[in-house]
Amino acid sequence: MRNRYVIANWKMNLPPEGIGAYLDELGSAPKRDARLIVAPPFVYIPEVVRKGRGIAVAAQNCGDQKSGAFTGEVSAAMLHDVGARFAIVGHSERRNVYKDTDEMIGRRMAMALENGLTPVLCIGEDLRVRDAGGVAEHLSSQIRAVSSDALGLSGEVVVAYEPIWAIGTGRNASGAMVAETVADIRSALQRHWPSSRWDAPILYGGSVTPDNVGDLVANGNIDGFLVGGASLDSRKFLAIYDGLVGRLARA
Repeated sequence: MRNRYVIANWKMNLPPEGIGAYLDELGSAPKRDARLIVAPPFVYIPEVVRKGRGIAVAAQNCGDQKSGAFTGEVSAAMLHDVGARFAIVGHSERRNVYKDTDEMIGRRMAMALENGLTPVLCIGEDLRVRDAGGVAEHLSSQIRAVSSDALGLSGEVVVAYEPIWAIGTGRNASGAMVAETVADIRSALQRHWPSSRWDAPILYGGSVTPDNVGDLVANGNIDGFLVGGASLDSRKFLAIYDGLVGRLARA
């Protein structure tokens, strides 16, 4: 059985209820069938590690080099040193706003694996690609581009499918649509990655809320969620978590 995760990506925000109160809420939730992970801004990683009561911590990115004159970057080894155990790489905002290339993302993923971090590789398409019927080819190219020898190392790799056209637009992907895309992703993993990675957990991230989580869990064939805006409210985030684990318990 694949591991299942629900990741809170705070982006460049803090939860209005405060870090301590937020983590207290998550810490008091029953832990069953899926792992809760929080990805705060870099500077708050040690605090979340300290107060997290067993909540795993992810970095929102990691450097693509070991060390050196790279102002503003934080290496995977440094992130591991302060308690992060996961690293998001290739998020659509990193690709589109900060122009991270596939090559950079591949190096970031390799650095994560080499330093004991589980990379959460984000892939996804914009509306132009979807409307043109090019989703499978586009996602396959993103998966192929980050293939490297590091995939042969121990440790898990998680894939997060985030359709760019469904992030912050009010448009949502249906569970059936996501399931079709997950099948395309599995096919691409089998073509481009070593067999040990074919069964990687696949998460969904695209304006996930308590309102749409039921359909996505029931019909999307996913292993969890990468949650953005809704993750800043502990009650909403836990409702998404409960939507996943509740369905698993009934399965």
